[in-house]
Amino acid sequence: MSGSPIKNVLRKLGLERRKLSLMSQKTPRRVNRWFKWLSPGLFIKRWLLISLTGAILLSLGLAIWVKLTPINRLIGLLSQLLELITRLIPSYVSGPLAVIIGLFLLLWGQSRTVGSITEALQPDSDQELVDVLLTHRRLNRGPKIVAIGGGTGLSTLLRGLKQYSANITAIVTVADDGGSSGRLRREIGVLPPGDIRNCLAALADEEKLLTELFQYRFKAGDGLSGHSFGNLFLTVMTEVTGDLERAIAASSKVLAVRGKVLPATLTDVCLWAELSDGRMIKGESKITEANGQISLIGCDPPNPTALPAAVKAIEEADCIIIGPGSLYTSVIPNLLVPGIREAIAKVKVPRIYICNIMTEVGETDNYTVSDHLRAIDQVCGQRVFDAVLAQKISPSELALKRYAAENCHPVYLDREEVSRMGCFLVLANVMSENEITGYVRHDPQRLARVLVRWFSES
Repeated sequence: MSGSPIKNVLRKLGLERRKLSLMSQKTPRRVNRWFKWLSPGLFIKRWLLISLTGAILLSLGLAIWVKLTPINRLIGLLSQLLELITRLIPSYVSGPLAVIIGLFLLLWGQSRTVGSITEALQPDSDQELVDVLLTHRRLNRGPKIVAIGGGTGLSTLLRGLKQYSANITAIVTVADDGGSSGRLRREIGVLPPGDIRNCLAALADEEKLLTELFQYRFKAGDGLSGHSFGNLFLTVMTEVTGDLERAIAASSKVLAVRGKVLPATLTDVCLWAELSDGRMIKGESKITEANGQISLIGCDPPNPTALPAAVKAIEEADCIIIGPGSLYTSVIPNLLVPGIREAIAKVKVPRIYICNIMTEVGETDNYTVSDHLRAIDQVCGQRVFDAVLAQKISPSELALKRYAAENCHPVYLDREEVSRMGCFLVLANVMSENEITGYVRHDPQRLARVLVRWFSES
C-alpha cells in the first residue's frame, strides 16, 4: 500500500510529460525556434525590448512631427497624452526629439542584440560577426578546386588556396611507408595517415595551433617514441569509424576543416620502381634512398580502386591542380590509380601541374620542366594537364650553394620543349627563401594568388 501513492505520482507525471510532448509536437517548429531566442540567460530579451521601445517612439515621433495627433484611429489610447505633450512642447521640438530617442534606442538595442549573438558564437574572437558572415559567404561561393598530391607540397598549396575558396578537395596519396606512418602501417595495418594529417591541419581554421598539435612527436614512451600526435589521432579515428574515409570526415568536423581531404584509394598499395641500372626497388621510402635514375614506376596491387568520392570531386571540379611535391613518390602515386587518371583525362576544365623549384636526389636528378611533364604523361598514357606553373626567378647564391652541396639544382626551364609538347606555360615568382638557411619552398599566398588569377583568365 505504501507504494501506491508513489505510483500515482509517477503516473501523473507520465501523463503530464505526454501532454507536454503532444503540445510540443503540435507547435510549429518555426515557432519553437523563435521562442528559443527568449530563453533566460541569453541577454537578448532586454535588447529586443529596447529595440521595440525605440521602434514605437520612432513611429510616434514621426506621427507628431507630421501633426497627425490627436487623431484617435492612429494614436488610440495615447492620443490624449500626445495632445498634452504637443500643447506643452511644440511639435517641431517634441517630434524630432522622439525620433532621435527612438533611433538611438533602436540602434542600441539592435547592436547589443548582435553583440550578444556574436559573443555566443565567437566568444574569443575580435572579428565582427558581419565580417565572418561575409567571408563565409565569399568562400562558399568560391570555385570547386581539386588539389592532388602528397607530402609537404600539397599542404603548402592548400594553406594558400583556402583563403579563396571553401570548396577545396585534396586528394592524397596513401603510398607512404616511412617514419611514423610506416610504423603504424606495419604494426596496426592502417593506411598511412601522415600526408592526410598535414592536409587536415593546413585546411583547419585554427591552422597554427592545430599544426603544432598534429606535428608534435613523442620523445619517450614504450612504442610511442617517434610517433606524431596527428598520426595517432587519425589511427584511432580509423579504428573507431571503421575506415580511413570515415575517419577523415569525422576529424574534419571536429577540427573545423575548410574543404575536404580524401585518400586516392583505400587499397593498401606498395610503390615499386625500376631503375635505369636494372634494380627493382620496393617501398616508397626506399626509392629515393636507392640514389638511381627511375625509368619505370608502378604499385602493387597494379590497379587499385579509386575512392568514389575522389572521382566524383574530379568530375564536378572547376579546376584541377597537381603538385607541388616529390614527382615519383608524392605526385605520380595518385595517377597510378586508374580511376583518378581517367577522371582527370575526361573532364574539360583547366588542369595545371605545379613544377618543383629544385631537383631532388634519387628522383629528378638533372630533370627539366619538360621531363616532369613527360614522366606524368608516361604514367597516364596521354596528356592530361594543359598548363604547367614554373618558377620565374632563380634562388639566391646562398641557396644555390647550399643545394649544390646536396647535388640539387634549380629545375631547368626548357621553354621550346614545353611549347612543343603543347603545354601552356605559366611563369611566376612563387618561391619563398629562408635567408639564413637558404631553404627554398613554395610560398602559399603567392602560389594561390597566381593559380586563382590563371584560373579566372582560363
